[in-house]
Amino acid sequence: MDAPKIRRVITGHDAQGKAKVLMDEACLPFKEGRPGAFVSNIWTTDVTPANNDGHADAGAREGRFTMIENGTVFRILDFRPGIQQRVHRTDTIDYITVLSGEIDMELETGEEVHLKAGDVMVQRGTVHNWINRGTESCVMSIVLVYAKPVQAGEQTLNAVG
Repeated sequence: MDAPKIRRVITGHDAQGKAKVLMDEACLPFKEGRPGAFVSNIWTTDVTPANNDGHADAGAREGRFTMIENGTVFRILDFRPGIQQRVHRTDTIDYITVLSGEIDMELETGEEVHLKAGDVMVQRGTVHNWINRGTESCVMSIVLVYAKPVQAGEQTLNAVG
């Protein structure tokens, strides 16, 4: 299967402070995170409030991460049929839009929700797993925003998996 064809446009400023397009390109390369899961980071930040100065490509940040302390991660995920299971929780709030295909999101209780192209989800620090039971990739746009660990009752629910 080929990587999704997603265009990335990044704006910034010239030396006179005028707005300009800094990058206009295909989102490549997609990197395999686990079998059947491919990711392309569009942009990241590592401070709050975010810093819009400079011309560095913050989408090219090195490393494998699901969150950046005090920051954000904007990425495209390509989950193929039969993606390897990964039950996990991150210390983030995730804004998810399904761009194409379909996927099931399973919670630790076994509850599932089926998402298809055009659906949106807000993932709020819950233990979950993605399952692609279909015959085509599910491509999702996800923005992960650093969050404090969830407090439920008397418990602190830290990141796992």
